Amino acid sequence: MPHTPDHRPAQAVPPPRIGIIGFGAMGAAMARNLQARHYAVSVRDIRPEAQAEAQACGMAVAASPAELAAGVDVLAVVVVNAAQIADVLYGTPDCPGVRAGSRPGQTVLLCSTIAPDDTIGFAQGLEAAGVVVIDAPISGGPARALSGAMSMMLAGPPAALQALEGLLADLAQNRFHLGAKTGDAAKAKLVNNLLAGINLAAGAEALALGMRLGLAPQTIFDIVTASSGNSWIFQDRMARAIAEDFAPRAAAPVLTKDLGLAVALAATVQAATPLGAVAHARFQDTVAGGWAALDDAAILKTYLSSPTEHAKVST
Repeated sequence: MPHTPDHRPAQAVPPPRIGIIGFGAMGAAMARNLQARHYAVSVRDIRPEAQAEAQACGMAVAASPAELAAGVDVLAVVVVNAAQIADVLYGTPDCPGVRAGSRPGQTVLLCSTIAPDDTIGFAQGLEAAGVVVIDAPISGGPARALSGAMSMMLAGPPAALQALEGLLADLAQNRFHLGAKTGDAAKAKLVNNLLAGINLAAGAEALALGMRLGLAPQTIFDIVTASSGNSWIFQDRMARAIAEDFAPRAAAPVLTKDLGLAVALAATVQAATPLGAVAHARFQDTVAGGWAALDDAAILKTYLSSPTEHAKVST
């Protein structure tokens, strides 16, 4: 009897179940973006209010990183620094970490901006348990993360990157492949953030100068954004500052931390970063000046504050 081809449609492969650790500005935006694209998204955050917000959005929440890891296929770590990553990966005395709930073949995306050596160390610790690690720092801010238009730098096993191409494309419109060497994406992110911090400090310095000269800040902003002095971060952050909107989309200590990491990394290869060092110092002044809870646009306050003058940002 002749063979009759089976014309039934191939069963679609279900999308991976996603876990997000860190439901802050970027992590929450990433989670909402993936949820809108019909991924099953689960969340873990140390803050009860963040957990409640995720639950109100219809996302599952986990009591620990270990519990989150046990129920997902891919886990993105989107916390502030290396110390927080160590806590969520390896656990604390009262909260078991990702490694305790992981299984061989799972994938972890390290999305935070940290030192390359820390990225390498975390990868080695997870890979010993059979977990695949992708060095995957992100950039672009919450609005772009929410729409899937952010940037992502990627380094890791080629097969893992290929297997997750659909997910990565949904997360980031701009994906930059740095190769298989873990830590190279972390290096690239710090190079970017070095320039971002320098540009933002320089933009705040210029805007503050215009204001001290008696010029309207909105007029200076309009001139710069239509002229050679513009940068994306100036346009984004100084628009907020002029509107006195300092709600922390990117809290000032974060870029301060990133600049410190970038300057320290440069020193390991004897690269001079005098502008980076100055920008780092100005952001340190911003944090020390009482504006640590504000957006990094608050660096303008540092330039406008002095013992003799405390100018108000207004149009």
